[in-house]
Amino acid sequence: MALDLTNERSGNSQTTEGPHAEERQGVVAAAVYENGVRIQDIHVEDAGKWRSRPGTVIWIGLHEPDAALLRQVQREFDLHDLAIEDACKAHQRPKLEIYGDSIFVVARTAHMVGDEIAFGETHLFVGRGYVVSVRHGASTSYMAVRQRCEASPAALAHGENYILYSILDFIVDNYMPVIEAIHEEVERLEDRLLRQRLEKDDIERLYLLRRNLLRLRNAAVPLVDVCRRHEHVDLPGMDAALQPLFRDVTDHVRRVQEDIDALREVLAFTFEASLMMGQSEQTEISRKLASWAAILAVPTAIAGIYGMNFDDMPELKFRYGYFVVLAVIIGLCLTLFRFFRRARWL
Repeated sequence: MALDLTNERSGNSQTTEGPHAEERQGVVAAAVYENGVRIQDIHVEDAGKWRSRPGTVIWIGLHEPDAALLRQVQREFDLHDLAIEDACKAHQRPKLEIYGDSIFVVARTAHMVGDEIAFGETHLFVGRGYVVSVRHGASTSYMAVRQRCEASPAALAHGENYILYSILDFIVDNYMPVIEAIHEEVERLEDRLLRQRLEKDDIERLYLLRRNLLRLRNAAVPLVDVCRRHEHVDLPGMDAALQPLFRDVTDHVRRVQEDIDALREVLAFTFEASLMMGQSEQTEISRKLASWAAILAVPTAIAGIYGMNFDDMPELKFRYGYFVVLAVIIGLCLTLFRFFRRARWL
């Protein structure tokens, strides 16, 4: 069967969390699908019996579940202890691990909250006939992913690996608005730099932007390895028809990486340009001060010499000596002024 990749949005197709999903805190949605069609919402406690039914896929979405709920999920799907331990503790590095006939995927999410990047974390348990997503921290709901998948039953019929692809693709796509927001702010800082010298707050913002971009890079780049491993059929239950889809996600992650690296370079150049402009202004001020100091040194030196208390000094008895000295001072000062003006120090 050819893979239908059209994510058509049906106006009558609305996904709800269902009555069962609201009965337990931490469960966002829990449903079972057969041939890409949603059959019904289920309790987490009933997932085990549905898992054994051929041709069905269970998709459970959790948000910051407690340890008891995770242990219940572990019993229903026979998940590995180490994977559950990682899911209980956030701040994991993006990775893919294989536990028998199931895989465990960690991905970092990001979206803008005001002027800052809010990072979250998603843990995915994927095995034959089930997908369990666990969200921690700031993260966009995956209800939109569920709706798009349900709107395309032919694609969803490929099962758990298509759900995994859809979630990873959604996570990577959400990196782009973050990059676009940072790009707009960087452009504003560049325009301000061309008009005037950046202030202390602008320099601090440049540093924070570079730090946030580094954190975003650390979140996104490891997904390249995760998606590339899905391009091979050696993973448990991997559908060869989905390999091009994961390859597409890999390309998107690489584009995100390139955009992040480009923005970090622009920020570095902006910071260096700001320093160079500040140094240029300091040099210009230093030149002006040095020029005026040299000009003022002439009358200071002459006045100092004729201010010495000696009886026998030239021109002391000369009738026009005072005017001659003033003329010499003015002539020397004007000469120095013209010299420094021609050298563009003044």
